[in-house]
Amino acid sequence: MTRSGDEYVRGLRDGRTVLLGGEHVADVTTHPAFAAAIHTVADLYDLAHDPANSELMTYPSPRDGRPINKSWLVPRTREDLAARRRAIKFWADASYGFLGRSPDHVASFFAGFAGSPAFYAGGGQQFADNLSRFAAKAADEDLYISYVIVHPTVDRAKPAHQQSEPYLYAGVAAERDDGIVVRGAQMLGTASIMSDYVLLTVILPLKPGDEDYAISCVVPSGATGLKLYPRRPYALGPTSVFDYPLSSRFDETDSLVVFDDVFVPWEDVFIYKNIGLTAGQFSVTAAHVLGNTQSHIRSWAKLQFLVGLAKRCMDLSGRSAATDMAAQLGDLATRVSLVEGMILGAEAAAEPDQFGVMRPRDSLLYASQVFQQTMYPLLLNQLRGLMGGSLIQLPATAGELRAPGSAADIERYVRWPRAGGSERVKLLKLLWDALGSEFGSRHLQYEMFYAGEPSAIHTREFRTFDWAAAEALVDRCLASYDADTP
Repeated sequence: MTRSGDEYVRGLRDGRTVLLGGEHVADVTTHPAFAAAIHTVADLYDLAHDPANSELMTYPSPRDGRPINKSWLVPRTREDLAARRRAIKFWADASYGFLGRSPDHVASFFAGFAGSPAFYAGGGQQFADNLSRFAAKAADEDLYISYVIVHPTVDRAKPAHQQSEPYLYAGVAAERDDGIVVRGAQMLGTASIMSDYVLLTVILPLKPGDEDYAISCVVPSGATGLKLYPRRPYALGPTSVFDYPLSSRFDETDSLVVFDDVFVPWEDVFIYKNIGLTAGQFSVTAAHVLGNTQSHIRSWAKLQFLVGLAKRCMDLSGRSAATDMAAQLGDLATRVSLVEGMILGAEAAAEPDQFGVMRPRDSLLYASQVFQQTMYPLLLNQLRGLMGGSLIQLPATAGELRAPGSAADIERYVRWPRAGGSERVKLLKLLWDALGSEFGSRHLQYEMFYAGEPSAIHTREFRTFDWAAAEALVDRCLASYDADTP
């Protein structure tokens, strides 16, 4: 059943080990580095929990009929995909697309996992049963799951089992009758500090000898031995919400996750020492496509927000009526429409996979990822060009807008034809936080690499593109003439 924001927040007070600045964070829900972002996530839970949004955001649990979030819905029809899209977009709009790993992200992966129990049965029926049982629990309890699926970049020239010491990367250090002991570290734990569980597995290719690292399991974020090391939180720097409206409220954080001999009971293990299944969970099942569809919808919301902000600035500055400016704004809008079209196109071209899961067209999804990875930096640079020096010639803080003497100067000298000084400053500080702050720079890096290395995305597109149809056209053309054709 959906849960309220308060219920979500209470669940985070589980004694989890978060180490920031050399000190243990006693309560992430009240610490200034994390409290605002946690409150933002709580607002998302309240939106889904609100009866007014029930039809949009929920569907009946197949176990007891109670409403559960549509991000857990295993799509069997194109209408299921459309229903998921509408719910995901509603949440993405609520955060303006700046929560990259909101609760519906890994939930979307689990929709693909849960729809493919026969795949997990390839490692033993007990693992398929484990997966199905946990997916049902996560959906019915409205859990927030994050994941760590990438090895630390210690020595990428060597496979996991040939690192300078064993279990440098997270792997099975011991096996017990009642479960396994996991030791090592994994990255990149985006939002792990504010999630209920962490999914531990590997998306990078593994090699023979890496069997100890070829696992998939879930661990409560407050588990004994689980340690979270966040990067510098951006919420600690802002002087006010007005000065940094995004940094102060939407920093989901990224963490190194260390498993210091963490015990995992067998019932929470889905893949065990199986290299083929570890790789296949992201390609054979629909999990990767569904999870990254959520990412695309979220990115669509962010792009809409950014170009809408640019349009507002141009309108108030009196520039949007000019022909050349309309062309530039049209170019920005084109980029957003292309992303939207790829999402809708992949959905319309969806087909059921071997497990009966309705799977968006892989090739369209991955083509869009290739496009977005290069487009986002160019879009930000174009926005910088539109605004010029206005983005940096701003009052240091909101204090200047409150002090009588400086407020008068700002209203006189920092205005637009259709906006006073305070309104202009508010808009430009918001745009700067999205483009030029440390928070904005992190999002640039995130959008460039959240789907993986560029070569990996191109390879996915190579694997899923309909080469047979393309080459059939070539063959038909070649067969239509020969050396004797007049």
